[in-house]
Amino acid sequence: QVQLVESGGRFVQTGGSLRLSCAASGITFGDYSVGWFRQAPGKEREFVAARRWSIGTSYFADSVKGRFSISRDAAINTAYLQMHSLDSEDTAVYYCAAGRPIRSTIETARGYSYWGQGTQVTVSS
Repeated sequence: QVQLVESGGRFVQTGGSLRLSCAASGITFGDYSVGWFRQAPGKEREFVAARRWSIGTSYFADSVKGRFSISRDAAINTAYLQMHSLDSEDTAVYYCAAGRPIRSTIETARGYSYWGQGTQVTVSS
C-alpha cells in the first residue's frame, strides 16, 4: 500500500521560509516523479513544482520560480519543498504527489497516481 505523508506546514510570517516534507512508503521516490500542488480557499488545486529524478529536471510554476526548490533524502525516502520569500498568496493546503507523468502531464494532477493528505501553510504579516 502506497502512502504519502506531508508535514511541515504551519503559520509563517510574510518573507519567511518553510520546508515541507513528504515521506513515502510503498514506493521509492527515485522511481517516480514527485509533484507539489496547492489549493487555496475558494480556488482550484494548482501546480507548484515537480521533479523528475530520472533525468534530474525540475519544473516550477511561474509564481514560485526562484523562491521554491525540490530535493529529497533517498535514505529516508522523503521529498522536500523548500520555500523562501513567502507571501500571503502562498497560503494554501500543499499536497505532494508521486507518479510517472510524461512531460505534457507533469504539471497536471492527472499525471500523478499517489497523493498525500495535505498540509496547511498560512502566510501572514
